Amino acid sequence: MRLHVYEWGDSGAPPVVCLHGVTGHGGRYRALGERLSSRYRVLSVDLRGHGSSGWEPPWSIAAHVDDLVETTDGLGVERAHWIGHSYGGRILMELAAAHPARVERAVLLDPAIWIPPPAAAEYAERERHDRGWRTVEEAVEERFAEGTLLEPSRRAMAADMAERLVPGEDGLLRPNYSLCAAVVAFSEMAAPPAFPSTPTLIVRGERSIVTPDSLVDLCRDSASELELVDVPGFHNVLWDAFDETAAAIEQFLA
Repeated sequence: MRLHVYEWGDSGAPPVVCLHGVTGHGGRYRALGERLSSRYRVLSVDLRGHGSSGWEPPWSIAAHVDDLVETTDGLGVERAHWIGHSYGGRILMELAAAHPARVERAVLLDPAIWIPPPAAAEYAERERHDRGWRTVEEAVEERFAEGTLLEPSRRAMAADMAERLVPGEDGLLRPNYSLCAAVVAFSEMAAPPAFPSTPTLIVRGERSIVTPDSLVDLCRDSASELELVDVPGFHNVLWDAFDETAAAIEQFLA
């Protein structure tokens, strides 16, 4: 499947391809794309089942990898730097293992490298239930009530919600992704991951539980080069610690 792509920067600049997580969309990288656009051609995709890309199955990691190969081929990108957040980080690891020549350097933003099956089942069960909000503000407040974002993230999250929530026939706002695709994603993350040899940067939230030291060590054993940067906040490092995360990415890619 050829994916929908957001793009920033000059088409002749070195390419950087960005992958969002289970409940995200390509527009989530807008602030980073604009920051990197003076030096790079930044491409951010809506994964299958999300945003303006096609929503039909299969929604497996293997299908996502195939979609990314087809999409970047269509854009004339044979080799690039890649950035993946959460599930996007896991997909990036599998892409780098299957197609190492395509990945120059890999940036994993609090990657969901592996989720224990009981936890994956719990997340999938939670995700499959329909949710809707009357206003963007109501959705933002509910998300903040979970206690897994820092207050500086509120503005970025409100902008993100305004972009990705769409009204249903009942007038309620819902995220613009397939619940079925999200459920499958948690199943995929419960399977053993690939650990590629690509030079890798991991940016991890200091208060996140998604990327434990044990999994970082396995990445370090495999990667030809691995850097680990801990930043303030929780799982969404691009919201909780944008400046620190962006600076780490810039230094690693340079």
